[in-house]
Amino acid sequence: MHSQLVVGFLASAALIAAIGAQNAFVLRQGIRREHVLPVVVLCTLSDAVLIVAGIAGVGALIAAHPITLSVTTFGGAVFLVGYGLLAAKRAWRPSASTLTPSDAAPARLAGVLLTCAALTFLNPHVYLDTVVLLGALANERGQGRWSFAVGAVTASAVWFVCLGYGARRLSGSFAKPSTWRVLDGVVAATMIGLGVMLATR
Repeated sequence: MHSQLVVGFLASAALIAAIGAQNAFVLRQGIRREHVLPVVVLCTLSDAVLIVAGIAGVGALIAAHPITLSVTTFGGAVFLVGYGLLAAKRAWRPSASTLTPSDAAPARLAGVLLTCAALTFLNPHVYLDTVVLLGALANERGQGRWSFAVGAVTASAVWFVCLGYGARRLSGSFAKPSTWRVLDGVVAATMIGLGVMLATR
């Protein structure tokens, strides 16, 4: 059972450690020191729900009905490009305020969580990675599938905690608005690039 837990941990870690829309958002929130705990909890719980859904057979259902994934792909592409354009606007024409983003009044918690949820559930790669792939890998392990799931969810929790709270160490480097423009430029490129790839696949 312990071996299945380790395999689940490593498989999940390999999938979630890539640069993506959700990770870029968590990183930005961590640097801003804004609603980090709720964002980390939401991301971890989302992964847990999706992994359990995959083990319960939802992954096979999605694979059998590709139209579901197609609709999600289109919606995700539109959202990612829109979010990316907003980040590009921040990078190109920053606010006239003299405050850096980290000093400015924080965004409302509800808005931050809604954005985080959209970046999570409107991204079809999330379903492919967690529901379909991890679900299939877990179910190959028979009775050990739930140990595999515990390992996978643990990896998700460790990753998001490290990403969200580890980003705080970078906050000193982001005291200048010019540095935030660079970050927003990277976020914009990431989001728009992912959106275009989804729309043209």
